Amino acid sequence: MKLCMVGTGYVGLVSGVCFSDLGNDVICVDKDINKIDLLKKGKIPIYEPGLSELVLKNLRNKRLTFSSDLKTSVKNSDIIFICVGTPTKKGGSSADLGQIYNVAKELSSSINKFKVIVTKSTVPVTTGDEIEKIIRKNNKKKNFSIVSNPEFLREGEAIRDFIYPDRIVVGTNEVKSNKILKTLYSPLISKGAQYLNTSRRAAELIKYASNAFLATKVTFINELANLCEKTNINIEDISIGMGLDKRIGGRFLRAGPAYGGSCFPKDTKAIINTAERFKTNLSVIKSVIKSNENRSNLLLNRIKNLLKNRIKNKNICFLGVTFKANTDDMRDSSSLSIIPALSKKGAKVNYYDPTGFKSELNRYKNVFFKQNIKDAIKKSDLIIIHTEWNDFKSINFKTFIKGKKPIIFDMRNIYSPSKIKQQGFKYFGIGR
Repeated sequence: MKLCMVGTGYVGLVSGVCFSDLGNDVICVDKDINKIDLLKKGKIPIYEPGLSELVLKNLRNKRLTFSSDLKTSVKNSDIIFICVGTPTKKGGSSADLGQIYNVAKELSSSINKFKVIVTKSTVPVTTGDEIEKIIRKNNKKKNFSIVSNPEFLREGEAIRDFIYPDRIVVGTNEVKSNKILKTLYSPLISKGAQYLNTSRRAAELIKYASNAFLATKVTFINELANLCEKTNINIEDISIGMGLDKRIGGRFLRAGPAYGGSCFPKDTKAIINTAERFKTNLSVIKSVIKSNENRSNLLLNRIKNLLKNRIKNKNICFLGVTFKANTDDMRDSSSLSIIPALSKKGAKVNYYDPTGFKSELNRYKNVFFKQNIKDAIKKSDLIIIHTEWNDFKSINFKTFIKGKKPIIFDMRNIYSPSKIKQQGFKYFGIGR
């Protein structure tokens, strides 16, 4: 099939590349000409394991192309995926749908034959209705179908998630567009993916409801970790014991920092906004948001206690600053609230992350990026394992550290407390 992916951000690029690898002809479109020029050369603007190899492979096979010409790309395609960003509106909680609606207006004049127009971006309920109104206003032939097909890709594992999805959700009541999408996804369905056809509005809500529930699991286990610390119980025993219950499952039951990234923070706010629009109270999700907002402050206070409130002139090392491993995404990472707070109190903060220097931290006083683990932890009073990169899971601290032994605060519980203590270090985890 001939596909057009509008937007080469995380969702559009990963989905487009993977569709091309399934044998489709894919045009990825973006108005950022510099970005398109880089992509044409096989240079990837995001960190995602395995993506670069797939881009180069499908560029060579001429199944994948990049363009800034939306009009021509739409005319030459059968299915158009809208994959632009839907960030939280500045100063508010609702999703900013400006980019979505602009794309709808632009492509409406380029519909030269029947097109399936798919929203892959995460959008609130009724967005598909609005897109349909916009296009109908500018397209009198009405030779199109608007479909909701939310993505469920995890950063750092996106390629695998696309190829082996748990489910494929397609929101449309039209037989023709449903048949086309089912054919498109047939290679994945044959591998065992569940195909679910719902109403368009239901598909829109499924994505938000899924992310809100996962955010709730993260927040729930983080709160239980607080209780475990007070009762001398290992939170990992609780996580395993709960996770073995098939009704609950073990995924997203690992205690740690506040949830962050491109999805959970904005999507929990957006579903609350939608509920308020329809005069419904989602009190559980409101509590989740509040608890998560408090999480970074709680961990900051923990750091203060470990250093006996003597923050000024202390050398603090952060190993990992992204919101999770295997991504360069800094959006709503708890490091963005904890590090500035430590800097303000006079600490010197060194950090190392496998994805490199972070401009988001550059404006803070006495915050320095280090090129390797050894340089980052040198002369540290406190080492914080913030992100669970594999690079950090087998560090022999004794070989790196001479003289005074720093406190190790493992926010991801990747180390055995007894082994670290045997090396002569003071060790603290989460919920342990």
